[in-house]
Amino acid sequence: MMKKLLLGAVGLCALGIAAPAVAADLAVKPYTKAPAYVAAIYDWSGLYFGGNAGYGSSRESWSLVTPGTGLLRPEGNHNANGAVVGGQIGYRWQVGTWVFGVEGQGDWAGLKGSNVNLVTPALRDQTKVDAFGLITGQVGYAVNNALFYVKGGAAVTGNKYNELNVAGIPVTNGKDTRWGGVIGAGFEYGFAPNWSAGINYDHLFMGTRNDGFVNAAGALVNTQRISQDVDLVSLRINYKFGAVPMMGMGMGMMGMGK
Repeated sequence: MMKKLLLGAVGLCALGIAAPAVAADLAVKPYTKAPAYVAAIYDWSGLYFGGNAGYGSSRESWSLVTPGTGLLRPEGNHNANGAVVGGQIGYRWQVGTWVFGVEGQGDWAGLKGSNVNLVTPALRDQTKVDAFGLITGQVGYAVNNALFYVKGGAAVTGNKYNELNVAGIPVTNGKDTRWGGVIGAGFEYGFAPNWSAGINYDHLFMGTRNDGFVNAAGALVNTQRISQDVDLVSLRINYKFGAVPMMGMGMGMMGMGK
């Protein structure tokens, strides 16, 4: 009996000695609260370049200029439609959520259309728009990696004109490179630190010009007054040099318990 009491007393003493050490160890053990969510903030600033492809439609209105008097004889209207493909290069500055930029764009165009000449029904008036260029300024609003923008500036088109006979052979031809204005809007989405893709719309106001038409021998045959407006819709992809997306700063909470 004495032996059992002695063993019990020793056990209680050992437990009493160990308990403060365990409690102290538990008291000084730190705990860490999960850090706050860190949100990416996309940076649109920097030099970029890319490619675009889409569809265009050019509305053409022709009138024959009467020699001597300058009176106009309307010959009809047509749309020259087709694909466009090209490239762009630009630079953007981001100030808070506002984004400002400048951009140059050059495209090959395959816009083509014709109508029956209302003055001479045996002929067809044909337009081909084979190239265009844009120099624009941009103002945009960024929601992280989504950018909405409007644009405006100067535009230039390269055009070829033909009067075709019933066999489709040109009997007279003319051409011009004309300057005008452009306004547009677009949306761009940054899908990687330096890559973005989007959709863009432009309307070109190319005005009216008088163009001399010549025959196969190069002799002047007549003068046509031609007005032009162009609508363009294109998909684009850009690669941007410069800063990668910045990270929003969050502070985790850390505490010490006793």
